[in-house]
Amino acid sequence: MKPLVLTHFTATSCIGRGLDATLDALREQRGGLAPCRFERATLDTWIGEVQGVNEQPVRADLSDFDCRNNRLAQLGLTQDGFAEAVAAAAQRHGAQRVGVFIGTSTAGILETENAYRQRDPQSGALPADFHYAETHNPYSSAAFVRAYFGLQGPAFVISSACSSGAKVFASARRMLAAGLIDAAVVGGVDSLCLTTLYGFNSLELLSPAPCKPFDTNRSGISIGEAAAFALLERAPEENDASTPTPDAAVLLVGIGESSDAYHMSAPHPEGLGARRAMQAALRAATLEPGDIDYINLHGTGTPSNDRSESRAVTSLFGATTPCSSTKGATGHTLGAAGALEAVISALAIQNGLMPGGVPTTEIDPTLTAHYMRDNRRTAVTRVLSNSFGFGGTNCSLIFGRAG
Repeated sequence: MKPLVLTHFTATSCIGRGLDATLDALREQRGGLAPCRFERATLDTWIGEVQGVNEQPVRADLSDFDCRNNRLAQLGLTQDGFAEAVAAAAQRHGAQRVGVFIGTSTAGILETENAYRQRDPQSGALPADFHYAETHNPYSSAAFVRAYFGLQGPAFVISSACSSGAKVFASARRMLAAGLIDAAVVGGVDSLCLTTLYGFNSLELLSPAPCKPFDTNRSGISIGEAAAFALLERAPEENDASTPTPDAAVLLVGIGESSDAYHMSAPHPEGLGARRAMQAALRAATLEPGDIDYINLHGTGTPSNDRSESRAVTSLFGATTPCSSTKGATGHTLGAAGALEAVISALAIQNGLMPGGVPTTEIDPTLTAHYMRDNRRTAVTRVLSNSFGFGGTNCSLIFGRAG
């Protein structure tokens, strides 16, 4: 595949709003998980909540979209000059030539949870001011971003569980390759809600302590929320001196997707789908396993996921390529995880930082991948980022340094 340029990107999660705060937390190996105090949730678990999400309603002209998920999206869009970068891209290419591709798992389902508590006691009717299409409907995430910027290009949402925020990069690439658009706003946004918290609790997947990926004593996931976005554009042709790619630019150089078709919620025990996704990403980038400097693992902290991913990674990369999961710091942000970890991968390349996996203390000796507990400061040229979802929807992205 032809490389694409991440001309701008941003991330907001429990470890910080924007790139500077995110990078500081990674450098200091500071996590953002805290005991669950989310509204009406009485669960013995830790979560990655973004503070202050409800303090700023969505823009007045978009009030029908007002819900926690779109408030979180707006909070993310206004960091790091991202909104200005998208406006400039729309000016360059035309609003109809900029697409929007967003990953989410539950969108604004919290709004529906609240609406059900306010049903008419006689008829059971939902409140008249409940806007399903603009909040709960998964497409609302893309519709909100599109409306926020006044874009007119194609827009849709990927909702493939925890691979959603990675698979949007693949969707955008196909649109760019087909010549249907010239730029794409890609990203993921997922916010906390009771459906998610109690749903994962019913599956006995919630950890009673901060999640510890690849730890001997790992006991499940910690759910988080996040909004992360990138602006994707084609890399200039080699003979196009008018729009050179900056030396510090981060490129999307490889994408691999696969489907396990093994189980609705458990990964293949040998990680076959994960391996195929990583192999496909390497082929697309025309790279060998030894060309990857660091792997940002899916690494949820559940016994089965970490075991299968470790087997998949080791089968391709051996036990030498450094890898870690940043979910111990951010929590598992579900539909936003792929986008959040894409941004973390870009930061790793730009800043020569392989982030250690906090708060893991005792690496499981049966997991043979080369897991790092501590940061490693070194030149990083290429990063592979894994995102694997329920139902076996897998996506691996490879990012590289321009020049």
